[in-house]
Amino acid sequence: MIPPQEASARRREIEDKLKQEEETLSFIRDSLEKSDQLTKNMVSILSSFESRLMKLENSIIPVHKQTENLQRLQENVEKTLSCLDHVISYYHVASDTEKIIREGPTGRLEEYLGSMAKIQKAVEYFQDNSPDSPELNKVKLLFERGKESLESEFRSLMTRHSKVVSPVLILDLISGDDDLEAQEDVTLEHLPESVLQDVIRISRWLVEYGRNQDFMNVYYQIRSSQLDRSIKGLKEHFHKSSSSSGVPYSPAIPNKRKDTPTKKPVKRPGTIRKAQNLLKQYSQHGLDGKKGGSNLIPLEGNHPVSRAVPSPGRDDMLDVETDAYIHCVSAFVKLAQSEYQLLADIIPEHHQKKTFDSLIQDALDGLMLEGENIVSAARKAIVRHDFSTVLTVFPILRHLKQTKPEFDQVLQGTAASTKNKLPGLITSMETIGAKALEDFADNIKNDPDKEYNMPKDGTVHELTSNAILFLQQLLDFQETAGAMLASQGTGTSQPSLTETSSSATSYSSEFSRRLLSTYICKVLGNLQLNLLSKSKVYEDPALSAIFLHNNYNYILKSLEKSELIQLVAVTQKTAERSYREHIEQQIQTYQRSWLKVTDYIAEKNLPVFQPGVKLRDKERQIIKERFKGFNDGLEELCKIQKAWAIPDTEQRDRIRQAQKTIVKETYGAFLQKFGSVPFTKNPEKYLKYGVEQVGDMIDRLFDTSA
Repeated sequence: MIPPQEASARRREIEDKLKQEEETLSFIRDSLEKSDQLTKNMVSILSSFESRLMKLENSIIPVHKQTENLQRLQENVEKTLSCLDHVISYYHVASDTEKIIREGPTGRLEEYLGSMAKIQKAVEYFQDNSPDSPELNKVKLLFERGKESLESEFRSLMTRHSKVVSPVLILDLISGDDDLEAQEDVTLEHLPESVLQDVIRISRWLVEYGRNQDFMNVYYQIRSSQLDRSIKGLKEHFHKSSSSSGVPYSPAIPNKRKDTPTKKPVKRPGTIRKAQNLLKQYSQHGLDGKKGGSNLIPLEGNHPVSRAVPSPGRDDMLDVETDAYIHCVSAFVKLAQSEYQLLADIIPEHHQKKTFDSLIQDALDGLMLEGENIVSAARKAIVRHDFSTVLTVFPILRHLKQTKPEFDQVLQGTAASTKNKLPGLITSMETIGAKALEDFADNIKNDPDKEYNMPKDGTVHELTSNAILFLQQLLDFQETAGAMLASQGTGTSQPSLTETSSSATSYSSEFSRRLLSTYICKVLGNLQLNLLSKSKVYEDPALSAIFLHNNYNYILKSLEKSELIQLVAVTQKTAERSYREHIEQQIQTYQRSWLKVTDYIAEKNLPVFQPGVKLRDKERQIIKERFKGFNDGLEELCKIQKAWAIPDTEQRDRIRQAQKTIVKETYGAFLQKFGSVPFTKNPEKYLKYGVEQVGDMIDRLFDTSA
């Protein structure tokens, strides 16, 4: 049982909670009523707002649609007006641009090209939209007139500003590659920069819009003329310079020219002047012996050549022509390279090779024609036996071969006929050069033995000096001459398979050197045979021996003083020894001429008598005959041989000394034995000379001035 007090307390507690709950419930009820009232009010407001929005929407939407339509209409109107303006502008293009087109592009190329662009657009519009419109013909005619004006402007710019390159500048350009000292590059400005840019713009417009390639023909014709004239001007420069000063020159580099004007000699690619000076007599006498060759003087080393000194005019002219041609070849390469650089900026890429091919034809044909003329002149000179003229081929051919790699590079991309021109000329020159070498060797062999052509003093024959001088010139052109012989299979057998498998460089140098060595030995052999034949013209065997001695000695000394001896030794190791043996043989032959003098007083031919015993008449007569025979023989030989010549001082002294020793010893012994014997009442008639006096007489041999 719960106590009454606890129950009473619990009831009160429950009643208190119930009262609180009732109060809370009453508050919630009141709140719900207020909320319902607010909701009703909000619903009423929203319903009213919705009604107003519907009314507003019904009013605004039609207005919006009308505005949108108006905006679209306005845009259409503006576009239509713009199109009308654009179309109308095409109808005004002709009138707007006619004045500019009529006045031409000179001085205002930018504006002119802008007008041409407008005309072109007008042409395109009328072609697409109104092909029958008279306006189309009008703008077409205007466009064609404008294009013609641009073509004329292109021609005018190229004509007015394309200048011939001066010879001085060309020589600087050529010599620039060979200068070892650091120098500024020599550049060619064919067109001023502003003009060049105008020309480039016009050419690009003509290609892209004008659909015209005629300007390319105009370009190559103008530039071809300038290239050809530049090379011809260089040739004329050589002629003028040679006539005034003898040596063409090139001033210093242009940027130094105003401050320090100096003369710079042109480097000569060949040695033709030396060759021709040494062979002057060749060009006059040839190998057929039209004039005598007895007037000889000693040169350095006492080697004689003919005294005849022909006028140098012809040889100098040949030298100038050769140098001019060689420099013109180099000039063509440099100028052609420069022309291609210029052309590459102006002519479209796919037309460059063809245009360049046409551009260089005149200048190249001129060089090739001149080269063929040189070949033709050499061919005629061979017929005349004028080998100094033929020598002009050697430096030219060497230079053409040296220049060929640059030629090939410049002509890359040109027609096959253009590329083959230089190889064809080289082949022609090699052929005529080989022909000249062979004819020279044959003429050395077959030079006629004409008595009036023989030197009366037994000195060196002009055939010998000319042959040696010619061979010495080949030293300057060893590879060229060797290639000539090799090209014709001349001079020796062809190389073996082992040789041909070696490198090209080795083949070119070694095999050609052997060919040339064989050829030189052939010439020397022919010369020796001819000299032997010529020596038979002399009635006196001693003079014949002196003649052969002089010639052999001259040949040997000439070989030794140049590289010829090394070149001969390539195929003939004993050549030097052989010539020395020939020289000794001729000396011995000459010495036998004195036997007819010394035999009179030789011990074996003297009478035997007893000292103190009176000589018999027969013995006295024999002694008289011996003295007289010796005296007469000595006087005769000295008189004759004094007019003979041995130009080599060393050989002359050697032969005199040897002969003097023999004669003095023999005469001294004879004089000692019979000088005091009373074989005559007039001893002064027979004892005319003392031993030393005889020696002095022999010392005056071979001396025309004594």
